[in-house]
Amino acid sequence: MTDENEHPRPEDDAARLGLVVVGEAAALHAGDEAALDASEENIRETVDSMVDEPLTPRQEEVVERLAAAGGTLTAGLSGALAAKTGGSVEGVLEGAARSVVWQQRLAAERDAAGHIEEADHAEDAGHAEDAERREDAGQREDAGGQQRRQDDDGRERD
Repeated sequence: MTDENEHPRPEDDAARLGLVVVGEAAALHAGDEAALDASEENIRETVDSMVDEPLTPRQEEVVERLAAAGGTLTAGLSGALAAKTGGSVEGVLEGAARSVVWQQRLAAERDAAGHIEEADHAEDAGHAEDAERREDAGQREDAGGQQRRQDDDGRERD
């Protein structure tokens, strides 16, 4: 995703949060208290790792509830989709997780392509700048020659 010295890209954070929501949905479908507790702890740890400053207790509660609500919606929609298609809820949630990761990878590839394109443009600009400098240098040299006067026979005179 990112180097430890870099700030995470928003797409990376969004992918992590998406996976947290899918994890919450899976825990809700499992109906296991330990899985729900682990999911809630995962929500806290993920959010804590993403914020620059510690959240207030109220902010932390709101963020946790938002993630839990997202998990609840995801669980409900996954159950409905599984019932409609005859698939399993687990299969639907796995597909959701794969989609989150796939979107993050696409965003990373777009960014990488953009950086390559920016580097190419910078390189092209550098070549153009070098050519301008060479051209300017040639004009300066030529400017001295233009100051020399020639007589009617084409010979230089001072």
